[in-house]
Amino acid sequence: MADTTGQGSVARATIVRLRPRLKVVIAVAVVCFAASFVTPELPSLVFLLVAIMLLMVTCAILALNTWAARADRAAANAAHQFFDEDLAATCVTGADGVVLYANRAAQEMSGFAAPQSLIEVLQASVANPARLLFGLETRATAGGAAQEDVVTRQGHLRISVHRMDAGNLLWRLEKTEKRPADEADPFPLPMMTVGRSGAVLHMNSAARELVGERARTLDRVFPKLPLRSGQLNTINSSEGAVSCLVVELEGKAGRREIFLLPGVAPTERQPDGWAFFDELPVPLLKLARTGEIHLSNRPARDLLGVDGCCGKVVHDLMEGLGRSIPDWLDDAAAGRGGVHSEFLRVKRDDREVFLQVTLNRAIEAGETVLIAVLSDATKLKSLEAQFVQSQKMQAIGQLAGGVAHDFNNLLTAITGHCDLLLLRHDRGDPDFADLVQINQNANRAAALVSQLLAYSRKQTLRPEVMDLRDMLSDLTHLLNRLVGEKVTLSLSHDPTLSSIRADKRQIEQVLMNLVVNARDAMPDGGDIRVRTENVTLDDPLWRDRAIVAPGRYVRVNVEDDGVGIPADKLQKVFEPFYTTKRTGEGTGLGLSTAYGIVKQTGGFIFVDSAPDEGTVFQLLFPAHDPVEIAEDPVVEQINHNRPVEGVVLLVEDEAPVRAFASRAMQMRGLTVLEADSAEAALELLEDTTLNVDVFVSDVVMPGIDGPGWVSRALKSRPDTQVVFMSGYAAETFGEIQARIPNSLFLPKPFSLTDLTEIVQRQMLRAKSIAAE
Repeated sequence: MADTTGQGSVARATIVRLRPRLKVVIAVAVVCFAASFVTPELPSLVFLLVAIMLLMVTCAILALNTWAARADRAAANAAHQFFDEDLAATCVTGADGVVLYANRAAQEMSGFAAPQSLIEVLQASVANPARLLFGLETRATAGGAAQEDVVTRQGHLRISVHRMDAGNLLWRLEKTEKRPADEADPFPLPMMTVGRSGAVLHMNSAARELVGERARTLDRVFPKLPLRSGQLNTINSSEGAVSCLVVELEGKAGRREIFLLPGVAPTERQPDGWAFFDELPVPLLKLARTGEIHLSNRPARDLLGVDGCCGKVVHDLMEGLGRSIPDWLDDAAAGRGGVHSEFLRVKRDDREVFLQVTLNRAIEAGETVLIAVLSDATKLKSLEAQFVQSQKMQAIGQLAGGVAHDFNNLLTAITGHCDLLLLRHDRGDPDFADLVQINQNANRAAALVSQLLAYSRKQTLRPEVMDLRDMLSDLTHLLNRLVGEKVTLSLSHDPTLSSIRADKRQIEQVLMNLVVNARDAMPDGGDIRVRTENVTLDDPLWRDRAIVAPGRYVRVNVEDDGVGIPADKLQKVFEPFYTTKRTGEGTGLGLSTAYGIVKQTGGFIFVDSAPDEGTVFQLLFPAHDPVEIAEDPVVEQINHNRPVEGVVLLVEDEAPVRAFASRAMQMRGLTVLEADSAEAALELLEDTTLNVDVFVSDVVMPGIDGPGWVSRALKSRPDTQVVFMSGYAAETFGEIQARIPNSLFLPKPFSLTDLTEIVQRQMLRAKSIAAE
């Protein structure tokens, strides 16, 4: 049956697509047939074959059309037998949307004895039926059936469609008395929206049950106008005239929102007639234009965290986030401006609450009062604060990375020229100690820059699969020396702890920073506990601004019993240069460095703390299965005293770095060609007689970058070895470097020995390739 339906749908779609072109096909066939008599032999034969094929297509279309018409009549006859007396409007349509059958109810609904399309049936009830019908037809064609409940001018209508054989569709239009059960009414109280002319634009389900479906104008509902907002009014309900409390609020575009509260006796009302406030589900305040609170309902008092509001002023309970509250109230009362909505912070001690407060004007006894509608915006403001914090951290990271790159170039020149000077001075020289001091302080500056790069996640990592238990075992002796005698350090491990993939040296630095911070938080001594365990997440973990995906992780907790961190400072601890220590006791880079290292490793770091309750830092690293470490091939030991001959092309845009690197390599016996840009290097290499063994290039340069010009040069010199230098991490261009053969990476700042070793290693490889 499914196959037959599918074939019928395809055939019906083919007929609908080709039927309008049938006359064109016949005309082309006649022209081709006539042309076969007036053209030479070979073209004549071609025209004759085309004419025959087109006539065959015409016959096929006519046959399919006859079959489709017969199927349409069969579908109409079948529908007639089942649905002619159905009270619901029922129609059968073909693939082209034409009505093949409409029962009596459908004919009465459309006003036509033989409606041509469903649009004619629905246009008297639905404003834009074409879009609705297209969506239902698409869903029914794909899934076999579809259904939708809509509100029409005559009430609620349920439209259902079912797919039949041969691509036809069966439609049922059934009136319903009530709203669909899955449409929850946000206002259980009767509520109406009224336009400027008094027309009732909308009524919720409670209002329709109270006043009936036919109330289309305000005078149909209220026999006596104008309304008295906040007082008893007589309404024409479905059960006759009844009294109810009425509150009228000013809506958008001149509309009015009218709430009805039937069944309230005069004795239940306060003298001002606004007792219904507590019955409304929306948090509301009634204010004077000066900000004095006259009335409040229960939901509003719950949000504000008070038992009563009468006699208080708005700015006693809430504070603005920028604009003056009295000015805002005065503009709303005078009707100045457009939307009178502001975000305010509630002054309560138990928790932080933000509100979006919208003001509406109302007239009471000739005086202007304000109705404040409160909405809890705490989650929204929390998300906004997290987004701003994330943007700030990202901006600081980019700034730190850029500053670190420039500093690395300067430090490379300082340490490099210092190394050159140290080669010409022995220990007995009076300047030797000064040069050593310069070199040591330059290395300290390089360590500081490395911390900045760690925070901005742009330092070079050398990850390996390792066991944290072994690493902590090797680090225990140093950690015990760091914590001192007053503090006790204890370690506990999961016996089946999984491995992680990280840079061992950097993870050691993270743990040392966390342990030192825990020690400083306990000046009178205490316990520091380092725990490791396996964790499996079945569902995503939402924490702070991070989302930890499900999977296997290794968790490391560093816990202390120190002074703790206040809540207002907890979100700032990972920012660079932020410290709670006294001047001279810390740089403020310890936790920011840990944050950057953990993030660059692919892990997560979280902190939990409270004043006088201690602090827990939690690290999460993705678990890795242990791998067998292959032995490194034996590398020929480089003799630094033996000169190595060869030609090096040095490309560096920073003149001090270029000068140092050139002199360092020349001292090892290498011939160095210098270029201050990629364009100058490519111009030098245009000389085909020039032999170059190693390219030494900076990565980031004006114009063409390092990998860019090297890729061009290797097309004509494929055996040349390459050394890239950069103040950024290798990861920032690792994918590009992976496509460049025979290339190594040298991070800045580097020493004279670092540079000459890596260049000599590449030179030896170049010589061995040339010898082969």
